[in-house]
Parts: sequence; structure tokens; C-alpha cells
Amino acid sequence: MKKLRRLMALFGLCAAIALPAAGQAQAPTPAQVQTQSSPPAQTPVARPRTAPPSTVSVDGSEAMFTTMCALLAAGFESNVNSDNWTAFRAQMRERLRQQQGPAVDAAREFYRQHELRDPGATLSRYLWFGLVSGPAPAFQPVLRRNELPPEVIALEGFSEILSNYYQEQKIGAMWRQVQPVYNREVERLHDSVSQVVFVSTGYVREILEPSGPRTFMIVVEPLVGRITNVRNFGDHYALVLSGGEEIPTDVVRHAFLHFLLDPLPLMYPHVIAVKRPLFEKAATAPRLAPELKDDFASYFAECTVRAVELKLKRISPGEREAAVSRDDEDGYVLVKPLFGVLPKFENSEPSMKLFFPDLVRAIDAGTEAKRLATVKFAPVQTAQPEDEAASEEVARRRRAAPTTVPNDDEVIAALTEGERRIAEKNPRAAEASFQKVLTKYPDQARAWYGIGLVALLDHDAARAKQVFGRLTAGEHAAAQDPMVLAWSHVYLARIYDDEGNPSVAKAEYQSALTVQGGPEQAKQAAQRGLAAFGADKPVARP
Repeated sequence: MKKLRRLMALFGLCAAIALPAAGQAQAPTPAQVQTQSSPPAQTPVARPRTAPPSTVSVDGSEAMFTTMCALLAAGFESNVNSDNWTAFRAQMRERLRQQQGPAVDAAREFYRQHELRDPGATLSRYLWFGLVSGPAPAFQPVLRRNELPPEVIALEGFSEILSNYYQEQKIGAMWRQVQPVYNREVERLHDSVSQVVFVSTGYVREILEPSGPRTFMIVVEPLVGRITNVRNFGDHYALVLSGGEEIPTDVVRHAFLHFLLDPLPLMYPHVIAVKRPLFEKAATAPRLAPELKDDFASYFAECTVRAVELKLKRISPGEREAAVSRDDEDGYVLVKPLFGVLPKFENSEPSMKLFFPDLVRAIDAGTEAKRLATVKFAPVQTAQPEDEAASEEVARRRRAAPTTVPNDDEVIAALTEGERRIAEKNPRAAEASFQKVLTKYPDQARAWYGIGLVALLDHDAARAKQVFGRLTAGEHAAAQDPMVLAWSHVYLARIYDDEGNPSVAKAEYQSALTVQGGPEQAKQAAQRGLAAFGADKPVARP
């Protein structure tokens, strides 16, 4: 099975879609996005599937719905945001938690036995399960065991439990009842996704075969209750949307371009091999995604996607130049030369699939090697969700507690990637990196701190409070890491303040000021917080 290519958060991104520039070839026919319809809620018949199969689809999933129902019935805390889906999620959650029966008990016991310390990692397992599950009532995986993601293997035995739960609680009937809710969201997404598919396939001159083996599906599942992510397993790409947010056009386009372009470096390995010395230089960039440092084909695909995106986005020349510079600094050094030779493709006739070798050969490796000698890769920065962490403070914080990060290159790389993803406001990708660390070092303070920042970006106050509380008190407190300890107190104070608990908020701000060796930025934030209560600013201990 191909390596998971991308794990991206859908964090409210939205941008206008640009049609291909003048002179660029159009697709012979528009690519079609298949949306599914359902009978009215009162119709006691199974949902029809009369539409022909489609490579690209936007739909709900009975397997995903059933999985989320069982998860919520078992006690999983979905993040109920203050959006127009809040009432639906809250009503469904209460309804599911009232369920009783042997199958429900079995689902709850299974959940308790397989619950992870971090709710996000727990959810990730069940999302994977829902994506690779076959139809009701069996919910057997559609992939062979050796093709299954590790997260699904970790839930071995859940198919039988879910099947019993589905039949006992008549989830099929419930699924039909909620169809109008899901169908409205599917219809809302249809035009935007169709535009992304049409423009992207038109630019690369790709005609999607409806019966082809590769698929790209968007699964609408409001019960997820949080912004979710893009995944791919083999040739099947899936994007899970919780609904209710602005349509994340940038993310959809990026994922779909990966769907179109990922196979090309694998089709022509001997062609891209000539450019490998450039990749070896790029692999030393501190901010380059760790999973790309040892995967040349995936790296080349990522750079190709970014270059094509620059062609399709409606941005000014100055913005485009800034984006290319950021790509260079982050290690995606092939974006600039690929973007520079794309006009050759635009002025040709073959599809990108056929033209790709010529595109790669058009890159002058010698010229690029000289250019890269002048490129300075950006250092890694520990980012906060706010602007309170200046770069010099980042460096000082890293020196404050060097023993808190293991001397482990893999862990350091994962922490680095997580911090970079936080800076990009990409919580799902950040969470995946921090979870890699916690799998190996369950009590690593910097990784837990990252999980807390992910919760803040998700607007999940309950989860953030739990994580920062862990880091400030008890056996797992980050006593050896002043940066983590001080900022955890500050974020706890803000959460308690938002909850209307000023006395506890003040105490947390005071605690932040007493952290020996804590960052000056954290102390200033604590002092500002106390000043907002009208209290005299206490003097921090030296």
C-alpha cells in the first residue's frame, strides 16, 4: 500500500478558483462529480444507488455514520462547535447515549479497551475504519489485510461489534431519517467541488474514467464534530468534511491535484532520478515534512502539485513570488523550476500524464544546483497560535530545557514538523506528528504541549484544558521545561477566564509568573491577563 501522502487539517480555508490562463488547454469535456440522492425520510426503502459509478464523488457514508453513532454511544466526546450544526450534533449525541442493549454494551466495552489517551488519535482510528468499511450490515473492510492502515488493524474485531450494533439499534432506519440533512450539505458542496475538478482536470488535460480503479471521494459526516482531514489508501483518496464550515476550496484543490499527479513520478522513476541530487539538498531543510525526506517520488509529487497550484490560484505576481520563496525556504526547491517550465506544457498538446517526462527533463539540474547553493533554508520555529512568540524568544526557549527533548532524530523531526504545521494553522497534520512522538515517548512534554495547541486551533476548550492541566500539575507536569510549563499556565488562565471563572484564571496567571526560567513573552502575557482583571501586576520572581 502506498504511504499515506497527506494528513491535512481542513481549517476554514477558502479562495476563489481561477480558470486556466489564456492559451491553456481545456479538457475536452467537463469532469463530472457524482452526488447521491436519497428517498424522503418517511420512505421505508433502502437508499437507491442507480447512478453510474464515478471517479469523483461527494456523499455521505452509512458505514461512517454507523461508526460515529457507535463511537458517540460509547461515550466519545465529539467537539460540538458553535455553528449551524450544533443542534443536530447535540441532539444526536443525546439520543445515542440513551441507547441500551447487549450490542451497545459490547460497543462501549470495546471503546474502553481501545481508547487512547488522546481523543484525536482515538477518532483517527475510527475515521479510518469508516473509510475502508464495506456496506451494512457486515461492515467488512474492502481492502485485503496487508493493505489496511495500521489504525484499522488496531480495531480488529470491531466489524462484528458494529454489525450487531447496527441491527440491534436499527441504525439503517436512523440513517434514512437523517438523509435530508446530509443531502443538503452534499448539494451545497457539489458546485464548488465540480469547479475544482473541472479546472484541475482541464489544466492537466486528464479525462477521468468513471469505471477506473482510482477514486477520490468527499465524505460528509457532521457527527465527526470537528474539522477533519485528507487521507489516501492505495489508489483511493478520501476527504472527510464535518460540514457547516466555509467550503475549503484550497484544501480540496490541493488534495485533488495530488490525486491527479501522485502517480506520475512513480510512472517515470528513471526520469526523475536525474534530479535526485537536488532532492538530497532539499532533504536537509529543517522545515521539510519528515515523511518526504526519504521518499523522493512523494517529494517530487508535492512540488509538482504546488507548482500547478500557483498556476490555478488567482494571486498577484508578488504573492506568487512570495509563495515560491517560502517553498524554497521550506525545502520544496523544485517548485520554482517546475513552475518555470509549465508554460512548455501549456503550449503543447499531450496530457500531463504523457508530457511529464519532458517537463522533468526541461529542468536544468546544473542551473538549479547553482541556485540552491544560494538558498538559505529557514530554521524551525516553535509557533504559538498568537503572535507572542518572536523568533529570538523561540531560540531562547529551545535552550531553556534541552533535556526535555530526547536525543532521537526521528522524534526531533516529528516535533519540528508538528510545530511547523501549527504555524500553518494545520491542526490535523500537527496532531499526527505529535502523536508519532507520544507513541514512542508517552510523556514527552513538548508533544503534549503541541496537542494542547492543536486543541486551541480546534476551539476545543475541554480538550485543551485537559492537556494543559496535565502539563501544570501532577506526576506528568512539565517541571523540567519552563517554556511548556509557563505557557500552559497562561493558556489555562485564558480558558478559565472565557468560562467565567476569574479566580482560577488569576491563579493560573500568577503561576505562570512564578515559573523559574519561563519565557519573558509568557510572563508578559500573564501580566496583561492580570491587568485585564484590574489587578496590580505582580512582580515575577527572578
